Amino acid sequence: MENKEEIKKIPKGPMGGGPMRGMAPADKPKDFKGTFKRLIKYMGKYSKAVIAILFILVLGTILSVVSPKILGKATTELGNNIMQKIVYNNIQGMLEKMPIQMKNALPENATVQTLMDMKVVPDEYISKIPEVAKVISLKVEPKINFKYIGEILLVIIGLYVVSALFTYIANRAMAYISQKVTYNLRKEMDQKLDRLPLKFFDKHTHGEILSRVTNDIDNISTMLQQSLVQILQSIFTIIGIFIMMLTISFSMTGVAILVLPVSMIFIISVVKASQKYFVAQQRVLGEINGHIEETYSGDLIVKSFNMQEAEIEKFTKINDELYKHSWKSQFLSGLMMPIINVINNLGYIGICILGANLAIQGKMSIGDIQAFLQYTNQFTQPIAQAAQMMNMIQGTIASAERVFEILDEEEESLDVKNPIKLEKVKGNIVCDDVEFSYNKNEKLIENWSLNVKSGQTVAIVGPTGAGKTTIVNLLMKFYDIQGGDIRIDDKSIKDMTRTDVRKMFAMVLQDTWLFNGTIRENLRYSKQDALDSEVERAVYLAHANHFIKTLPGGYDFVLNEEVNNISQGQKQLLTIARAILADAPILILDEATSNVDTRTEQLIQKAMNKLMQGRTSFVIAHRLSTIKNADIIIVMDHGRIVERGNHDELLDKNGLYSKLYNSQFSEESA
Repeated sequence: MENKEEIKKIPKGPMGGGPMRGMAPADKPKDFKGTFKRLIKYMGKYSKAVIAILFILVLGTILSVVSPKILGKATTELGNNIMQKIVYNNIQGMLEKMPIQMKNALPENATVQTLMDMKVVPDEYISKIPEVAKVISLKVEPKINFKYIGEILLVIIGLYVVSALFTYIANRAMAYISQKVTYNLRKEMDQKLDRLPLKFFDKHTHGEILSRVTNDIDNISTMLQQSLVQILQSIFTIIGIFIMMLTISFSMTGVAILVLPVSMIFIISVVKASQKYFVAQQRVLGEINGHIEETYSGDLIVKSFNMQEAEIEKFTKINDELYKHSWKSQFLSGLMMPIINVINNLGYIGICILGANLAIQGKMSIGDIQAFLQYTNQFTQPIAQAAQMMNMIQGTIASAERVFEILDEEEESLDVKNPIKLEKVKGNIVCDDVEFSYNKNEKLIENWSLNVKSGQTVAIVGPTGAGKTTIVNLLMKFYDIQGGDIRIDDKSIKDMTRTDVRKMFAMVLQDTWLFNGTIRENLRYSKQDALDSEVERAVYLAHANHFIKTLPGGYDFVLNEEVNNISQGQKQLLTIARAILADAPILILDEATSNVDTRTEQLIQKAMNKLMQGRTSFVIAHRLSTIKNADIIIVMDHGRIVERGNHDELLDKNGLYSKLYNSQFSEESA
């Protein structure tokens, strides 16, 4: 582009095409609350499904949380049965020592309590007999209540299975919703990019835009599909466990809660200490990735100048710095879980001591102790998960902000409501006092006027940055003119749609663009319904038929994604053939033959001369020898027309054109 000086330069990352993005600490969003609300709005059409998911998650959490409490009943029953057997055996030993008359005097329904009332049981043993054992019969040996315990275990299994099923349904439904939301986001992004003006792409690197369309939307998808369900489930679990702990014991719950602030203090301390090393690690990781990419992509240059040792030394220096920051960050972050486990275990011990004391006093069953210990063990897990997910969500909201920034970009001005459409384009073009600038404070194109008749060839020449390509962009309405007018066949392009204007032009640029697909598909990009005979004729005129025949498969040869399986010159020939196939009334050739050899250039020039007959053509060229036959030659400098005329007239003026032409002629002679 000719406007590089006028456009604010955007710094690139270490790889040259955009920042190298690794596993960096989460970017902080500028407006977390606003962006989160906006992201949630995208789920608005699925609000009923989201409410159903929340309801399912609550049900699943309730079933999961009450399970330890119910399981505690089985533990209590088993403990009571064992205690009853122990007491029964001890009582039987006492009965054997009783006088026969006293033993015969015992009633049929005699229990341990009966013996205690008869003062048969020693006082020191009475205090050790739990209430549950006092009611056992002396005639029937107590047994383990496997039926009751089995029923509880079956209920527990059922609760866990149903809870897992609910979680599966919630995850499956959330996966569907997240994919639909991200599908809509991608669709909006694609449509938005089609509506954005060319200046947006001038100000943003391709890598940056690609990162927003792919990486950032993938982050949103991951958060909605996985993180959101997990964090909601963690919150519901924390609330449920806390309520269940309170139903068991207020004092033991207090001990469990006391552990949390202590753990959080250590977690915050470790995170603060390790954060600076993680940031440094990501910075150096970007450097080393950039160095590797540049070194391997420029391997031929490195070896040509014998710089292998210097590059290895540079890599070693960066690698050592990465090692230093990495092991410190990993060591500090690795301390987190051991510290938390130690604190949790100390709280665990305190709960065990308090629970045992309550059980001894008969204020709590062993099943409740077991359930509470389970809750204590599970309590910190969802808190840690929620903390981890919050970091991911923060990064996701930052990604959403980057996506919304594109969606909020100013679009191209809307086309006119009642546009004019030319049925048959002759190609008469009038530029009347055209004004335009990329920067409001500095004019680029000013009072630019030109009258081109149908079939004429206009060559635009000038030094780099003169504004040559800018004129082409204005003709095709890639940019809107800020003053004056451009008319085609006496109709202002302001009154035409962009689509109709661009249909009048066929372009061949210096930077070739071809996509992954067959040669035939690439050629038909300019005319989807072109016949094979039309494709072959265009290829013949562009002198591309010979090299296509040498390729495996000919026209069905597949260009790879990088389009590096054919030469640069061959790519240029294909783009010229594509423009020929378009058969547009106006041609734009921007350095169209710059990437081909001299002999091929001469052949293409002959074909172009035939093609341009009867068509209005604009040719931008640095090789002035290729435009000697142009009807009008426009010499531009700093956005203004400084000279105009044909080749001979401009040479006679001995101005800028003459200097440019003679300098090139001297270089070619040398």
